[in-house]
Amino acid sequence: MEPAERAGGGEPPEPGGRPEPGPRGFVPQKEIVYNKLLPYAERLDAESDLQLAQIKCNLGRAVQLQELWPGGLFWTRKLSTYIRLYGRKFSKEDHVLFIKLLYELVSIPKLEISMMQGFARLLINLLKKKELLSRDDLELPWRPLYDMVERILYSKTEHLGLNWFPNSVENILKTLVKSCRPYFPADATAEMLEEWRPLMCPFDVTMQKAITYFEIFLPTSLPPELHHKGFKLWFDELIGLWVSVQNLPQWEGQLVNLFARLATDNIGYIDWDPYVPKIFTRILRSLNLPVGSSQVLVPRFLTNAYDIGHAVIWITAMMGGPSKLVQKHLAGLFNSISSFYHPSNNGRWLNKLMKLLQRLPNSVVRRLHRERYKKPSWLTPVPDSHKLTDQDVTDFVQCIIQPVLLAMFSKTGSLEAAQALQNLALMRPELVIPPVLERTYPALETLTEPHQLTATLSCVIGVARSLVSGGRWFPEGPTHMLPLLMRALPGVDPNDFSKCMITFQFIATFSTLVPLVDCSSVLQERYDLTEVERELCSATAEFEDFVLQFMDRCFGLIESSTLEQTREETETEKMTHLESLVELGLSSTFSTILTQCSKEIFMVALQKVFNFSTSHIFETRVAGRMVADMCRAAVKCCPEESLKLFVPHCCSVITQLTMNDDVLNDEELDKELLWNLQLLSEITRVDGRKLLLYREQLVKILQRTLHLTCKQGYTLSCNLLHHLLRSTTLIYPTEYCSVPGGFDKPPSEYFPIKDWGKPGDLWNLGIQWHVPSSEEVSFAFYLLDSFLQPELIKLQHCGDGKLEMSRDDILQSLTIVHNCLIGSGNLLPPLKGEPVTNLVPSMVSLEETKLYTGLEYDLSRENHREAIARVIRKLLNHMLDNSEDDTKSLFLIIKIIGDLLQFQGSHKHEFDSRWKSFNLVKKSMENRLHGKKQHIRALLIDRVMLQHELRTLTVEGCEYKKIHQDMIRDLLRLSTSSYSQVRNKAQQTFFAALGAYNFCCRDIIPLVLEFLRPDRQDVTQQQFKGALYCLLGNHSGVCLANLHDWDCIVQTWPAIVSSGLSQAMSLEKPSIVRLFDDLAEKIHRQYETIGLDFTIPKSCVAIAELLQQSKNPSINQILLSPEKIKEGIKRQQEKNADAVRNYENLVDTLLDGVEQRNLPWKFEHIGIGLLSLLLRDDRVLPLRAIRFFVENLNHDAIVVRKMAISAVAGILKQLKRTHKKLTINPCEISGYPKPTQIIAGDRPDNHWLHYDSKTIPRTKKEWESSCFVEKTHWGYYTWPKNMVVYAGVEEQPKLGRSREDMTEAEQIIFDHFSDPKFVEQLITFLSLEDRKGKDKFNPRRFCLFKGIFRNFDDAFLPVLKPHLERLVADSHESTQRCVAEIIAGLIRGSKHWTFEKVEKLWELLCPLLRTALSNITVETYNDWGACIATSCESRDPRKLHWLFELLLESPLSGEGGSFVDACRLYVLQGGLAQQEWRVPELLHRLLKYLEPKLTQVYKNVRERIGSVLTYIFMIDVSLPNTAPTTSPHVPEFTARILEKLKPLMDVDEEIQNHVMEENGIGEEDERTQGIKLLKTILKWLMASAGRSFSTAVTEQLQLLPLFFKIAPVENDNSYDELKRDAKLCLSLMSQGLLYPHQVPLVLQVLKQTARSSSWHARYTVLTYLQTMVFYNLFIFLNNEDAVKDIRWLVISLLEDEQLEVREMAATTLSGLLQCNFLTMDSPMQIHFEQLCKTKLPKKRKRDPGSVGDTIPSAELVKRHAGVLGLGACVLSSPYDVPTWMPQLLMNLSAHLNDPQPIEMTVKKTLSNFRRTHHDNWQEHKQQFTDDQLLVLTDLLVSPCYYA
Repeated sequence: MEPAERAGGGEPPEPGGRPEPGPRGFVPQKEIVYNKLLPYAERLDAESDLQLAQIKCNLGRAVQLQELWPGGLFWTRKLSTYIRLYGRKFSKEDHVLFIKLLYELVSIPKLEISMMQGFARLLINLLKKKELLSRDDLELPWRPLYDMVERILYSKTEHLGLNWFPNSVENILKTLVKSCRPYFPADATAEMLEEWRPLMCPFDVTMQKAITYFEIFLPTSLPPELHHKGFKLWFDELIGLWVSVQNLPQWEGQLVNLFARLATDNIGYIDWDPYVPKIFTRILRSLNLPVGSSQVLVPRFLTNAYDIGHAVIWITAMMGGPSKLVQKHLAGLFNSISSFYHPSNNGRWLNKLMKLLQRLPNSVVRRLHRERYKKPSWLTPVPDSHKLTDQDVTDFVQCIIQPVLLAMFSKTGSLEAAQALQNLALMRPELVIPPVLERTYPALETLTEPHQLTATLSCVIGVARSLVSGGRWFPEGPTHMLPLLMRALPGVDPNDFSKCMITFQFIATFSTLVPLVDCSSVLQERYDLTEVERELCSATAEFEDFVLQFMDRCFGLIESSTLEQTREETETEKMTHLESLVELGLSSTFSTILTQCSKEIFMVALQKVFNFSTSHIFETRVAGRMVADMCRAAVKCCPEESLKLFVPHCCSVITQLTMNDDVLNDEELDKELLWNLQLLSEITRVDGRKLLLYREQLVKILQRTLHLTCKQGYTLSCNLLHHLLRSTTLIYPTEYCSVPGGFDKPPSEYFPIKDWGKPGDLWNLGIQWHVPSSEEVSFAFYLLDSFLQPELIKLQHCGDGKLEMSRDDILQSLTIVHNCLIGSGNLLPPLKGEPVTNLVPSMVSLEETKLYTGLEYDLSRENHREAIARVIRKLLNHMLDNSEDDTKSLFLIIKIIGDLLQFQGSHKHEFDSRWKSFNLVKKSMENRLHGKKQHIRALLIDRVMLQHELRTLTVEGCEYKKIHQDMIRDLLRLSTSSYSQVRNKAQQTFFAALGAYNFCCRDIIPLVLEFLRPDRQDVTQQQFKGALYCLLGNHSGVCLANLHDWDCIVQTWPAIVSSGLSQAMSLEKPSIVRLFDDLAEKIHRQYETIGLDFTIPKSCVAIAELLQQSKNPSINQILLSPEKIKEGIKRQQEKNADAVRNYENLVDTLLDGVEQRNLPWKFEHIGIGLLSLLLRDDRVLPLRAIRFFVENLNHDAIVVRKMAISAVAGILKQLKRTHKKLTINPCEISGYPKPTQIIAGDRPDNHWLHYDSKTIPRTKKEWESSCFVEKTHWGYYTWPKNMVVYAGVEEQPKLGRSREDMTEAEQIIFDHFSDPKFVEQLITFLSLEDRKGKDKFNPRRFCLFKGIFRNFDDAFLPVLKPHLERLVADSHESTQRCVAEIIAGLIRGSKHWTFEKVEKLWELLCPLLRTALSNITVETYNDWGACIATSCESRDPRKLHWLFELLLESPLSGEGGSFVDACRLYVLQGGLAQQEWRVPELLHRLLKYLEPKLTQVYKNVRERIGSVLTYIFMIDVSLPNTAPTTSPHVPEFTARILEKLKPLMDVDEEIQNHVMEENGIGEEDERTQGIKLLKTILKWLMASAGRSFSTAVTEQLQLLPLFFKIAPVENDNSYDELKRDAKLCLSLMSQGLLYPHQVPLVLQVLKQTARSSSWHARYTVLTYLQTMVFYNLFIFLNNEDAVKDIRWLVISLLEDEQLEVREMAATTLSGLLQCNFLTMDSPMQIHFEQLCKTKLPKKRKRDPGSVGDTIPSAELVKRHAGVLGLGACVLSSPYDVPTWMPQLLMNLSAHLNDPQPIEMTVKKTLSNFRRTHHDNWQEHKQQFTDDQLLVLTDLLVSPCYYA
């Protein structure tokens, strides 16, 4: 919960300019201004100086004494709290020292992860305000962060379970890098590029990693003079890459994030114009909008789409500047998508569109703020030439306002629209507010469309501030306020809840902004007013009327929601959730209105409320609460006048009704008495000083009513007591008026209209505080003495057993005690007592800090808190022993204990919800344009109050005293008592208490674990369950079972496992089973690896010394002596040794636990699970555990076997021996010099990495002289600076060791795996199936075998060999999977074997693989694919030449039938795809082999070949700076294919799929061969649409005419495969991204096809065109010739002889008009009108017998074309009526009686027009003349059928 701070707004100067460094000696960096407004502000400087000095001194000491924990953590936490309370209130020097120290701490390599996160969070907080420290003040190295990210986010051991990181770590690290980025040194960019460029191999996962690193690390905020060391080094390279990638790989989105950041940080220094069309085209594509009817989305377009937030930032940063290009494109973007915003459209794309609307104005406002209002800082300012001009802003608002107004009414978007309007209205109120009001007035009148009302009101709330303040642009704004308020009143409607709430919000918003003062009298006195001011003055006369009407409405609402009306007798008596919301809305709105009223209006309102509340009697649950709230609001605003009315009235009624003593004992009280008590208890929640006048009366009432027998009665009376105490003892503001000092001044001095919508002035807030006077405090103590003391004495006697009290009496006494406690919480000092010592050893002081919260405690009086504590503890013990079933009293006792421990005047949960609502209100009313905290006054006062409460709530890090210990133990006793509800409530309080006191968990854990001990006989099931819940913790607090601390885990984990033997444990009870499941799950979820090494490096200690010596402020403390430091180092070494001892001890104890006889299986599993969490990468598991896990590989339970497999794989990683590496110079090996500039791809200097069958190492000598590079990406883009490969065999660890050479741990594994029985059992288990049909190749098992063969080379092959041969021959799914896992492990494990061993291995493997591949089945081909792909991953292909040669022997033998062929291809593809660019020779061989076989008959083989072809050509990419590849090229292949498809190209008639699906005998004709070939090619094109980086457009274009011919027109699934595929392929191709130079080529093909004789082809051209243009919109718009060509194409196809083509052309035309690609200009209109006038030939009389003339005449076609064209124009604006529309409709209607198909078209057009314009017909009607309306009405009303 950060202090609310705004982006950027610097502080307004304090009165008297910049504060001089006075006696305090330092200038604070930036403090929280709200502290200066607290009533005790003058004491805070001394307090904060003392705290800061303590923090500096102790943090410095802790680090020097090597004490990370507890000292280091304790004091860094104190520093976070300090920042939360005071902001950055320290000098610049200290700021830098804090940052440097934490930076050093965070980057300690072996630091425990939870500490790292704690330090990182604080460091992020210290770096947050980057204006405060410039690059000259601070420089941070980037490498430590890179090492950390590499170690954690790309951890090599996490997947083996050797490291456990929390989920949050990724975000924290990324944010940390982001915060440190501005301070990286100038040379960092070059170093980063050198480090990560070698990773940029686009076919490899490392590409993603490289781009991620660039995105998070590259600094973009360098000053202009350093740009040559910054982005200029990489900009062209990366933007080139981005422009040339076509198919949205995952990293493209990250590049966009990087460019967005670059653009924002360097506005005006980069020329984006050349890229603008491409940028906008891609953003438009990224919205994934549906186009056309039969669109197929490529799945990766959905998953990898750009993040809208970043796209918006990018657009905003490019706006402005001399060229205005971006604005033009932005307008184009909104024009093309605005119709999607219409409420009738809905889809999964809608969220993105809404986000775009909401974020864009916000982003522009932030930019304007930065350019015009923000305090200049060291960050690069925007050059004047590129600042946004007023014209730019106006253009922007105009282009976005239309979509926003449409979105107002959408199903999901009124919220986003409201936020957008709020920001737009800040910039251009005169353009934004009028159209919103135009929609609001009708919405307020409507009764039938409530959604319209809620939507418009929420939008008006957004623009309220801009509306009310008027300003020079929109002076008439304020005049709308009163009419709006008056019309909104009917919204207070008991029958429609959401309408009611939004109305309350609406009224409250406006009344906060405007003083409700009647100024009409000013008109007579002043003559210098403007026209608008005069109008407003006369309007304000209505305010009184408005307030009274509002009250009447509220009274109506209340009367309809009394309990009797809304519920039956039997139902609940509490308020429902909805009612409580209405209550809240009502009371806050009413109190806002009264706060803002003038005295005159207030008095009328007060009288009205008084009359209403005293003339009725309400039930106290629902209506009573609402009325009492209204009265309270009134009393709060003007306590004196109001109390005069209410208190005497209530007191006299109550006194009268309780005159008779019988009343005191009545179980049910008179309604009137209850109502008056309720009213009195609410109206005493006011300024305490004003209550003192009535103290006698009130005390009398309390004496009369506190001891009523009726529970409802005494509860209300206790409320009265509680409120009296609170009102007199708390500190709070007494008024929230929008102008300091209120409105009670004569109009001659004060003119309220000037204050409409005025923000509060932070420096003259003039808050009226209520600070308790001595009189009030003594009154409070008098109340406590009179009412609390007697109860305590009674309860004390009851606890001693001297006095019998009935349960009701106890409950009543406790209620009084509780109300006294929470009423006077901040008067009573916290509990005193002895601290509990020796919980943790520390060499630094861990004292708690005391905050002053406005009251000096009066220590001369008795501390009631301690008295209550004493009595309650005694009573509690008495009750638990004697009457444990009195749960109601126990509930209260639990509450009292919680409040005794923590309550100092406010509750945390209330504070949190107030903080939330404060932030919501702030957001809805803020002015982000001007910034500088210009909130309304009430909001600022609220924020100061929250700051005060924050101080009272800051309790973490309290000292743990004996009394706390006693009370927490009481809570523990209650948490394990017999009744579940008592347990539950006690546990919640217990968890809260544990979080507040330092280190108390260590004291409590043993007590909780007592209940779980298996040897205790006296534990009940309830106690057992309670103890388990105490260990489990709640979702937010501490979890005792899993504290990140060896001392605690050593106790809790074994106890949980052993509790399985406890008497109280029964697995029959589902609740207990569930508890253990939850516990185990929570430990697994929350566990993070705990550190074993707590050493602090030297560099850290040096900075700590500086920090400790830093002056201003400092405390006189002697520097540490060398002896002390030595002792610290000694302690730290002991701590490390302790940690290791604890670790081994824990493993041992857990093993003891798990191996106990008759332990239930569930606990065995839990224990093994906990053991598996203890694997680490910095220490080998103890031997006993290794033996345990290896033996459990053959456990009976599959759960245990799975855990053991993972664990043993991890252990093998721990035992791995390190392999020596050498640095090499790649250029020496290749004999070519290093390329001078960057060229990626196949270069002479990386050619030696390629697989070359002539030079593969086939002998030992060749093998050992080869330099193997395992990682696939090295050398593709550039060589790393330091290229490392493995050293030769003789320098590597010895292979073929005997048992004697091994360590003990290795011997354990060796013995088991050499034992044939063990291995046989293991293989049997591994070849069982787990979940039928769900099993996959299991990477865990693969890691196990890889580890075995890596660590013990071929020692176990003899034992395994017979098993492998047996398994391969068995074609069952699970056995095949098992053998695939072992073989993959073998191949990968043999990485460092000698040549002889590898050769022997392949002699064994080749026959096995041949057998396996011939036995492959539908179930197993995936597993074999995974096996081969895993084997080839990160291996030099020259090492695997046996495998590749084997796979390439005969992929398509045809022996095992089509299926086996397809599977072999799949397996081969898996292997080759992993090798990427290093096997061109194999790819060529494969292609050569496949080409003759492309005419395969079987569909599954064709699909597989298509996929393989994708991978063969994957390497042929057209990325910038890339050398042509030596792998196969697409163009050559396509040329050969086209040659074979010629026979199909030349024929004109339809191509039918008349090939039988079996290979006929004899030679088929060329044509049939062609069709088969075409099917395979289609599969290839479809497969590559989603996978390759760039589409080979030029080559595909040559195939287009053929596809156009084949693709069917109708949507029908019964078509054969060929047609379906052609259609799908076209759909995918039309969505492709085009490069600008490809546009003319595509159009060429389309124009040619449009002349084709097949109408199917002509029809399909149109559907293709629609999608292609939309998906490449700005690329086309940027090319004028292209636009002309498309226009010509569509208009000429309108005159096609085929009716379907004409209609499609009309649809296409209307689509292109609608997305503003074409414009409706007069030449087009004239052209269509001419066509319409074509004369039709006269009809000939025909003989009845003769066949009709089926071919339409040319004239009819032309005339139809004209009508279609006009229809398209009409349909292109479905949601509005442009000026040309009425005339067009008239022209169309003339053709209603033309022959078909014209008549049909006209009818369709008109009915569509009616459908789309029906919603807003009232608005659209305005555009037509009366005559036109008459004609239209005739046309649109269907003719009567009965005429």
